[in-house]
This record gives sequence, structure tokens and C-alpha cells, in this order.
Amino acid sequence: MARRHGDWLRQAKRDLGHARHALQDKDYEWSCFASQQSAEKAVKAVYQKIGADVWGHSVSILLANLPDELRPDEEIVDLAKELDKHYISPRYPNFHPEGAPFEHYTKKEAERATDYAAKIISFCEDKLL
Repeated sequence: MARRHGDWLRQAKRDLGHARHALQDKDYEWSCFASQQSAEKAVKAVYQKIGADVWGHSVSILLANLPDELRPDEEIVDLAKELDKHYISPRYPNFHPEGAPFEHYTKKEAERATDYAAKIISFCEDKLL
């Protein structure tokens, strides 16, 4: 099986770049979603590196299920839990009781999401060395 962890990590970084551009453009909901996607892909890069096939979109669960020697501390998992909340809600109006998703997101949330994704990517990069 071909090792694709480098592809996954490069895409994770590109998604984080997209999240940062969306933040600058005040597209806060898309910034949060792209941040979640970037963290998810970075963690999947670690799974690819160890030759494991993994499914799912919860960054916190993916991190928590890594082998003991690769598993992060609770702080990183907590960052991931916040990113997990941005998988569906930024994209679907029926997630919220009223209003379009963009009406529910703030600059501070997008700033936090991009920061948390960058920290998770950094953690994953360290595991890929």
C-alpha cells in the first residue's frame, strides 16, 4: 500500500491556509469548517504513516484512538473537541433553530479555530518525523 501521509499533511496545511483566507474575508463559518477539515486531515496523515486505515470526521476521537505512543495530551484533544463542533453547523441552516450559518459565527470563533487547527497540525507533524 502506498504511503500517502505526505499528501494528507500537505492538504491539511492548504486547508488551514484556506481557513485563514476565509477569516480575512469575514467568512467565519467557512473559516471554522476549513479549520476542522485541516485538523482532520493532519490526524489522518498520522494514521497513514503507521499504515492504518481510519474512517470518521471527529478529530478528537481520531486523536484519542491513536496508539498510546502517538496519542496527545488532554489539552490537544480539548482543542479538537471544539473543532469537531464545526463539522456540520457551518454548512447547514437546519443545524440552527433559525438563521443561516454565517449569522451564527464570529471572528473570535474563527480565530480560535484556525489557531487550534495550527496546533493540531504541529502536533501531527512532530509525529510524522
